Parts: sequence; C-alpha cells; structure tokens
Amino acid sequence: MKIDGGCHCGAITYEAEVDPDKTSICHCTDCQQLTGTAFRVTVRVSEENYRITRGTPKIYVKVGDSGARRAQAFCGECGSHLYATSVGDGPKVYGIRVGTARQRDHLVPRRQFWHRSALHWLPEFEGVTVVDEQ
Repeated sequence: MKIDGGCHCGAITYEAEVDPDKTSICHCTDCQQLTGTAFRVTVRVSEENYRITRGTPKIYVKVGDSGARRAQAFCGECGSHLYATSVGDGPKVYGIRVGTARQRDHLVPRRQFWHRSALHWLPEFEGVTVVDEQ
C-alpha cells in the first residue's frame, strides 16, 4: 500500500510502500514518554520502501534498557515525530508514526507490544494480538 505524509507544519514530507498488516501499538514506557500519551502506533517499512521527499528531520538517539540505540526522527520546527530506526551500519527498518500518514485510517494495528506496560485505564483493542514484551 502506498502512503504519504509528513509533519504537522509541512516542513518534512515522505512517501512509502507499506504492508498495512505490519501496523502495531507499542505500550512501552519510552513510547509513552516520547509521545506524551498512552501508546504509539507504528507501521514498519524497509529502508528501500521509505523516502523523505522534503526537508530533513532532527534525530534524537534513545538508548533502551537492552542497550540498543534507536534514532528517533522528528521535525525541528513543529516537533512531530516521524519515525524511528536502528543506529549504525546494516539494513534499516523504519517505524513510521501512523499519525503522520494521510492514509492513517487504513493502518489498523494488528499487534500490541509491551502490553504489560499498558495504562490500566485503556480499553482493550478487540481483535489485536497482545504481546507482554517485544
């Protein structure tokens, strides 16, 4: 499925070819804090199927509890989070933030990760596979 989107102010835009079945929710506490809300919804895409068409995102490198480093890309003007990917050499997989895609209504989550960190007041998402960690 072809998608396109960008940040809130329009300084950064992208296009990608994604598999909608790769859409997921992450409830980890890092995602909660980075988004300022209860969870993050992402669709994964390989490097060759993702292209920034305007602008250059700023990068913040987050180090997880495992020691893994993840580049968090966002717009330096409006602050919109765009994607996350691995740091260093090797093929990249981008986790596109679904809220930035114009086709977000068609990117329905199939899995929930780090469900053990889900906020207790959230409703259950019916039909979405639950994984306690990742």
